[in-house]
Formats: sequence, C-alpha cells, structure tokens
Amino acid sequence: MNIGSRLAFLRDQRGLTQEELATSLGISRAALSHYEKGRREPDTETLGKFADLFKVSMDFLVGRTHQSNAVLDPDIRQFADELELSDEQLLERFKLTIDGQTLTPEEARRFIAFVRAERNMNQD
Repeated sequence: MNIGSRLAFLRDQRGLTQEELATSLGISRAALSHYEKGRREPDTETLGKFADLFKVSMDFLVGRTHQSNAVLDPDIRQFADELELSDEQLLERFKLTIDGQTLTPEEARRFIAFVRAERNMNQD
C-alpha cells in the first residue's frame, strides 16, 4: 500500500467523504484526491495532520510499518518535543551516534555549537 491508498483506506474506514476529511484538515478536496490517487504526496506537516487525525504513526502512512497503532503516547510525545540536546544529563544518559560511532561528550558539544553558529548565520 502506498500513502494514497492508506489515506483512502483510513478515510473510508471512518466513513468520511473526501470533502469532510479535507475540511477537517484545512486542505482542498482536490489536494486530498491527488494524495489518494498517488498523483502527489503530502508535505510533512500535512502528513502529521493525517497521522494525528487518524491516530496512526507517520511510519504507517508512508509504508514503513504495517502497525497502524504505533503512535507515541502524549507524555512521550511531549518529552520528545521538548527535548533539549544540550542538556548535560541527556548527553551522559543517551548515546549520540554518527556513522555507527558514539560521539564523545566533547564532539556532542562541538556539534551543538556548530548548529547554533549556523542558525545565527542564517538569521541575517
């Protein structure tokens, strides 16, 4: 199943028309039709809206898993959304890896500094 067929299946399963689903998501019925027929794919934000509305994971929608109910529970989602990578305890507790090699604490700090510097340069 591709994204479009999964979206159509989930919509049909809930007894929604294309117009009803499109309205609830804030998209046009034509856009939804294009998604369902595989002519276009939804952007990440829209895909997230589908996942939230249908209470499925984005991995399910894009075909990476067949388990539709693999969604984060609200407490875990809030934790992940508020995760601050530069927190010392977090760096000590979790292994950050690149190319299969664990970053040292110093490499992790330099990585965070690099991202911050790049963001500052792009704000101009």
